[in-house]
Amino acid sequence: MLRRLPVLIAVLAAALLLVPAAFAVRVHVRVEGKTQTIFGAAEPKLSVKANALDALEAASLAGEFYYHVTVTGYGPYVDQIGRYPATASSGWVFKVNGVSPPVGADAVTLKTGDRVLWYWADFGPSGGPPTLELKRVSRNCYRVLAQDDSGKATVAAGAVLHVGGRSVRTREGAACVGRHHGLVKATLPGAVRSNALA
Repeated sequence: MLRRLPVLIAVLAAALLLVPAAFAVRVHVRVEGKTQTIFGAAEPKLSVKANALDALEAASLAGEFYYHVTVTGYGPYVDQIGRYPATASSGWVFKVNGVSPPVGADAVTLKTGDRVLWYWADFGPSGGPPTLELKRVSRNCYRVLAQDDSGKATVAAGAVLHVGGRSVRTREGAACVGRHHGLVKATLPGAVRSNALA
Protein backbone atom coordinates (compact mmCIF):
# COMPACT_ATOMS: atom_id res chain seq x y z
CA MET A 1 0.00 0.00 0.00
CA LEU A 2 2.81 2.43 0.83
CA ARG A 3 4.27 1.88 -2.65
CA ARG A 4 0.98 2.97 -4.23
CA LEU A 5 0.65 6.11 -2.06
CA PRO A 6 2.61 8.42 -4.45
CA VAL A 7 0.46 7.23 -7.38
CA LEU A 8 -2.75 7.78 -5.37
CA ILE A 9 -1.63 11.29 -4.38
CA ALA A 10 -0.82 12.12 -8.02
CA VAL A 11 -4.26 10.88 -9.17
CA LEU A 12 -6.05 12.92 -6.47
CA ALA A 13 -4.05 16.05 -7.33
CA ALA A 14 -4.92 15.69 -11.02
CA ALA A 15 -8.60 15.21 -10.17
CA LEU A 16 -8.63 18.37 -8.05
CA LEU A 17 -7.17 20.35 -10.94
CA LEU A 18 -9.90 19.11 -13.28
CA VAL A 19 -12.85 19.81 -10.95
CA PRO A 20 -13.25 23.54 -11.85
CA ALA A 21 -13.31 22.68 -15.57
CA ALA A 22 -16.07 20.14 -14.95
CA PHE A 23 -18.37 22.91 -13.71
CA ALA A 24 -17.92 25.06 -16.82
CA VAL A 25 -20.15 24.80 -19.88
CA ARG A 26 -19.14 25.54 -23.48
CA VAL A 27 -21.56 27.88 -25.24
CA HIS A 28 -21.59 29.99 -28.41
CA VAL A 29 -21.42 33.74 -27.65
CA ARG A 30 -21.96 36.81 -29.83
CA VAL A 31 -22.29 40.50 -28.92
CA GLU A 32 -23.91 42.82 -31.48
CA GLY A 33 -23.36 46.51 -30.77
CA LYS A 34 -25.29 49.56 -31.81
CA THR A 35 -23.22 50.09 -34.97
CA GLN A 36 -21.11 46.94 -35.40
CA THR A 37 -20.38 43.47 -34.10
CA ILE A 38 -18.43 43.79 -30.85
CA PHE A 39 -17.54 40.13 -30.39
CA GLY A 40 -17.95 36.76 -32.06
CA ALA A 41 -19.55 37.27 -35.46
CA ALA A 42 -19.14 33.53 -36.10
CA GLU A 43 -20.36 32.68 -32.57
CA PRO A 44 -17.23 31.05 -31.13
CA LYS A 45 -17.52 28.60 -28.24
CA LEU A 46 -16.40 29.89 -24.84
CA SER A 47 -16.22 28.24 -21.44
CA VAL A 48 -18.56 29.97 -18.99
CA LYS A 49 -19.35 29.31 -15.35
CA ALA A 50 -23.12 28.96 -15.42
CA ASN A 51 -25.34 31.73 -16.79
CA ALA A 52 -25.87 34.35 -19.52
CA LEU A 53 -24.11 37.05 -17.48
CA ASP A 54 -21.09 34.75 -17.19
CA ALA A 55 -21.20 34.40 -21.01
CA LEU A 56 -20.87 38.18 -21.34
CA GLU A 57 -17.93 38.12 -18.91
CA ALA A 58 -16.20 35.37 -20.92
CA ALA A 59 -16.74 37.30 -24.17
CA SER A 60 -15.42 40.49 -22.56
CA LEU A 61 -12.23 38.71 -21.52
CA ALA A 62 -11.78 37.07 -24.93
CA GLY A 63 -12.62 40.22 -26.93
CA GLU A 64 -11.14 42.79 -24.54
CA PHE A 65 -14.21 45.02 -24.48
CA TYR A 66 -15.78 46.93 -21.60
CA TYR A 67 -19.15 46.31 -20.03
CA HIS A 68 -20.79 47.60 -16.86
CA VAL A 69 -23.36 46.05 -14.53
CA THR A 70 -25.60 48.00 -12.15
CA VAL A 71 -27.21 46.17 -9.26
CA THR A 72 -30.92 46.97 -9.03
CA GLY A 73 -33.78 45.74 -6.88
CA TYR A 74 -34.50 43.22 -9.64
CA GLY A 75 -30.91 41.97 -9.79
CA PRO A 76 -27.90 42.82 -11.95
CA TYR A 77 -28.60 44.94 -15.05
CA VAL A 78 -26.11 45.36 -17.90
CA ASP A 79 -26.31 49.10 -18.52
CA GLN A 80 -23.35 49.45 -20.89
CA ILE A 81 -21.35 47.38 -23.36
CA GLY A 82 -18.57 49.03 -25.34
CA ARG A 83 -19.10 52.75 -25.81
CA TYR A 84 -22.89 52.91 -25.49
CA PRO A 85 -24.70 53.23 -22.13
CA ALA A 86 -28.39 52.35 -21.92
CA THR A 87 -30.96 55.15 -22.15
CA ALA A 88 -34.65 55.37 -21.36
CA SER A 89 -35.78 53.63 -24.56
CA SER A 90 -32.60 51.81 -25.64
CA GLY A 91 -30.28 49.37 -23.99
CA TRP A 92 -28.62 45.97 -23.77
CA VAL A 93 -30.62 42.76 -23.80
CA PHE A 94 -29.89 39.12 -24.47
CA LYS A 95 -31.34 35.95 -25.95
CA VAL A 96 -30.52 32.32 -25.32
CA ASN A 97 -31.17 30.03 -28.28
CA GLY A 98 -33.16 32.79 -29.96
CA VAL A 99 -35.48 33.44 -27.01
CA SER A 100 -35.50 36.46 -24.71
CA PRO A 101 -35.93 34.99 -21.19
CA PRO A 102 -38.35 36.69 -18.76
CA VAL A 103 -35.64 36.78 -16.06
CA GLY A 104 -32.27 38.45 -15.55
CA ALA A 105 -29.09 37.19 -17.17
CA ASP A 106 -27.81 35.85 -13.85
CA ALA A 107 -30.88 33.62 -13.52
CA VAL A 108 -30.58 31.84 -16.88
CA THR A 109 -28.63 28.61 -16.41
CA LEU A 110 -26.83 27.59 -19.59
CA LYS A 111 -26.20 24.14 -21.03
CA THR A 112 -23.31 23.11 -23.27
CA GLY A 113 -24.09 24.07 -26.87
CA ASP A 114 -26.44 26.97 -26.04
CA ARG A 115 -26.23 30.13 -28.15
CA VAL A 116 -26.07 33.41 -26.22
CA LEU A 117 -26.61 36.71 -28.02
CA TRP A 118 -26.18 40.09 -26.29
CA TYR A 119 -27.35 43.04 -28.40
CA TRP A 120 -28.25 46.71 -28.46
CA ALA A 121 -31.99 47.30 -28.80
CA ASP A 122 -34.09 50.38 -29.46
CA PHE A 123 -37.52 49.77 -27.96
CA GLY A 124 -40.71 51.11 -29.50
CA PRO A 125 -44.45 50.61 -28.98
CA SER A 126 -44.22 47.02 -30.23
CA GLY A 127 -41.11 46.08 -28.19
CA GLY A 128 -37.56 45.43 -29.30
CA PRO A 129 -36.16 44.63 -32.74
CA PRO A 130 -36.11 41.15 -34.26
CA THR A 131 -32.77 39.39 -34.38
CA LEU A 132 -31.55 37.91 -37.65
CA GLU A 133 -30.34 34.33 -37.95
CA LEU A 134 -28.36 33.26 -41.00
CA LYS A 135 -28.56 29.62 -42.13
CA ARG A 136 -26.72 27.87 -44.94
CA VAL A 137 -29.05 26.25 -47.48
CA SER A 138 -26.35 24.89 -49.79
CA ARG A 139 -22.69 25.57 -50.52
CA ASN A 140 -23.02 29.27 -51.48
CA CYS A 141 -26.68 29.87 -50.70
CA TYR A 142 -28.16 31.25 -47.48
CA ARG A 143 -31.50 31.88 -45.82
CA VAL A 144 -32.23 34.70 -43.35
CA LEU A 145 -34.82 34.41 -40.60
CA ALA A 146 -36.06 37.12 -38.23
CA GLN A 147 -36.75 35.98 -34.66
CA ASP A 148 -39.02 37.79 -32.23
CA ASP A 149 -38.48 37.72 -28.46
CA SER A 150 -40.30 34.39 -28.11
CA GLY A 151 -38.01 32.80 -30.71
CA LYS A 152 -40.69 32.62 -33.40
CA ALA A 153 -38.92 32.85 -36.75
CA THR A 154 -40.29 34.37 -39.93
CA VAL A 155 -38.71 34.93 -43.34
CA ALA A 156 -36.59 38.10 -43.28
CA ALA A 157 -37.95 39.51 -46.54
CA GLY A 158 -35.72 42.26 -47.89
CA ALA A 159 -32.62 41.17 -45.96
CA VAL A 160 -29.25 41.86 -47.57
CA LEU A 161 -26.29 39.47 -47.49
CA HIS A 162 -22.82 41.01 -47.14
CA VAL A 163 -19.69 39.16 -48.26
CA GLY A 164 -16.25 40.42 -49.28
CA GLY A 165 -17.35 44.01 -49.89
CA ARG A 166 -20.37 42.93 -51.94
CA SER A 167 -24.05 43.17 -51.04
CA VAL A 168 -26.62 40.69 -52.35
CA ARG A 169 -30.32 41.40 -51.84
CA THR A 170 -32.36 38.33 -50.91
CA ARG A 171 -35.65 37.24 -52.44
CA GLU A 172 -38.02 36.00 -49.76
CA GLY A 173 -35.08 35.96 -47.33
CA ALA A 174 -32.81 33.71 -49.40
CA ALA A 175 -30.04 34.22 -51.92
CA CYS A 176 -26.91 32.67 -53.38
CA VAL A 177 -23.71 34.71 -53.23
CA GLY A 178 -21.56 32.68 -55.61
CA ARG A 179 -17.99 31.63 -54.88
CA HIS A 180 -16.54 33.75 -52.13
CA HIS A 181 -13.89 34.03 -49.46
CA GLY A 182 -14.61 35.20 -45.95
CA LEU A 183 -17.74 35.43 -43.88
CA VAL A 184 -21.32 36.15 -44.95
CA LYS A 185 -23.60 38.27 -42.73
CA ALA A 186 -27.13 39.58 -43.14
CA THR A 187 -28.70 42.93 -42.33
CA LEU A 188 -32.22 44.29 -42.47
CA PRO A 189 -33.31 47.80 -41.43
CA GLY A 190 -34.83 47.71 -37.95
CA ALA A 191 -33.32 44.30 -37.09
CA VAL A 192 -30.21 43.13 -35.25
CA ARG A 193 -27.38 41.92 -37.54
CA SER A 194 -27.11 38.17 -38.10
CA ASN A 195 -24.44 35.70 -37.13
CA ALA A 196 -21.70 35.17 -39.73
CA LEU A 197 -21.09 32.00 -41.73
CA ALA A 198 -18.33 31.00 -44.13
